[in-house]
Amino acid sequence: MDISSTGIVGRLPDWFSTKFAKVTYLDISNNEISGRLPRNMEFMSLRYFYISSNKLTGEIPNLPSNITFFEMSENSLSGNLPSNIGRLDLESLALRSNQITGRIPKSLCKAEALNSLDLSNNLLEGQLPQCFGVMDIGFLMLSNNRFSGNFPSFLKRLRQLKSLDLSHNRFSGRLPLWIGELAELRFLGLNHNTFSGEIPPTISNLSHLHHLNLAGNGLSGAIPWHLSNITAMIGMDESNYENELYYVGNLGTYHTLDFSSAVVKGRELNYSSGIWDLVSIDLSFNQLTGVIPEEIAALDALINLNLSWNQLSGKIPNKLGALKALESLDLSRNMLSGGIPSSLSDITYLSYLDLSDNNLTGTIPSGRQLDTLYTQQPSMYSGNSGLCGLPLPISCPGKNATRKDDQKGNEHSFEPMPFYFGLAMGFILGLWVVFCVLLFKRAWRIAYFSMVDQKYDQMYVFAVLTWKSWAR
Repeated sequence: MDISSTGIVGRLPDWFSTKFAKVTYLDISNNEISGRLPRNMEFMSLRYFYISSNKLTGEIPNLPSNITFFEMSENSLSGNLPSNIGRLDLESLALRSNQITGRIPKSLCKAEALNSLDLSNNLLEGQLPQCFGVMDIGFLMLSNNRFSGNFPSFLKRLRQLKSLDLSHNRFSGRLPLWIGELAELRFLGLNHNTFSGEIPPTISNLSHLHHLNLAGNGLSGAIPWHLSNITAMIGMDESNYENELYYVGNLGTYHTLDFSSAVVKGRELNYSSGIWDLVSIDLSFNQLTGVIPEEIAALDALINLNLSWNQLSGKIPNKLGALKALESLDLSRNMLSGGIPSSLSDITYLSYLDLSDNNLTGTIPSGRQLDTLYTQQPSMYSGNSGLCGLPLPISCPGKNATRKDDQKGNEHSFEPMPFYFGLAMGFILGLWVVFCVLLFKRAWRIAYFSMVDQKYDQMYVFAVLTWKSWAR
C-alpha cells in the first residue's frame, strides 16, 4: 500500500503503527503534524518514509528494519540517533535541520547500502567514524554541526563520492594531496572550518567539480594553477547543471537532495537542489597570496567567483571578461594593483562587482553594465585612491576637468586686489628711486631743478597771456 497525503494537522494517533502496518510507501511531508513518533514503528513494513517539514519533537524511535529511504528533516527532533540504525537496509537517511545531539554511532557503518547521508544543521559532535570508509557513500552532508578532527582519512576510500559538505564545523589541519583522487566529486564544501596550509594543487584534477567552497579557513599560499583542468566549469555542457535525484524503486517518485549555502553577490544565500546549478569558486576569508592565475579565465561556465579578504597581489587578469556566464565577482580587500580590465564591461550577466580596498589605479572602464552596477553599489571602487574617471568625481590627467579641477583653474584667473596693490607698490618704489638719485647726484639735482624752473616760467607766461585774451 502507498499513501501520500497533505493537510494533516495535529498528533499522530496511537493506532498509526497498526493501521499502516502494511504500508510500504508513506509521504506525509509538509504538514502540521506535531508530537512524537510512535515507539512501535519497528514492526511496520515501511520502505519509503517521508515526514519532513512538520513539527515533530522528541527522539527518533527504532525504525522498521527494511526501511530504505527515510527523510525526517526540518522538524524539532532531539536526542541521539536510534539504536538499531545499523541494522536497517538504508540507502538514504536525511535528518537535517533538527536538534539531534551526540556522536554518529559506529553501528551506522553496518548499513553498507547507505548511499546518501544528510545530518546537516544539528548538534552532533566528535570525530567521524573511520568505518565510513567501508561504505559506498555518494552524498555526505554534515554541515553546521560541531564535528572536529583532521580532514577524515576514510574519505580516500570513497571513490564514488559525488558531494561532500563538511562546512561550518570545527575541522582542522591540512587538506591532503589525495583529495584530487576523489574523481567523481561534483560538490566540495569545506568552508568555515579551521583548515590551514596550502590548497592542494591536485584539487585541479577534480574534472567533474562545479562547486568549490573553501572560504573562511586559514589557508595560505597561492591559488593552484591548472584550474582549466576542471572541465565541469568550462562550457555550457548540460552535465554541469544536472540535478541529482533519487528514483524510488519503480514507483515513479523522485526526491531531490538538499544542500548548503553559498556567498553570492555579497550575501549568504541558502540553496536546496539549486546548488547543482551554481557553478562557483569561493576562496574568500583566507590568507592566500600571489597572483590570480590567468587560467581562471578559461572557466567560462562560472557564475560566482569570490576571492575577497585575502592577500592577493598583482594585476586582475585581462581575460577575466571571457567569463561570460559570471553573475557575481568579488575581489575586494586584497592587494591587487594595476588597472581594471576593460573586458569586465563585456560580461553581460554580471550583476554584482566588488573591487574595493585594493591598490588599483588608472581610468575606470566605461560601459553601460559597469555604470548600472555603480548606481546599485556605489562602494564597488572605494579604497582605491589611484582610480579616476567617471563615475568617480575624480578626473584623470588629460581628461575634462571636474568641479575640483575648475576650482584649481580659478586660482589663476584675474583678481583686482592683488593687481592694484602691486601697481601702487611699483609706483612708490619707482618714486623713491628718483628721489635717491637726486639726493646723491649734485649735477643731476641742479639740472633737474633748472628744468623744473624753466617749465614753471613757461607755464606762468602761457597762463597770463591766455587769461588776458579771455578777458578781452
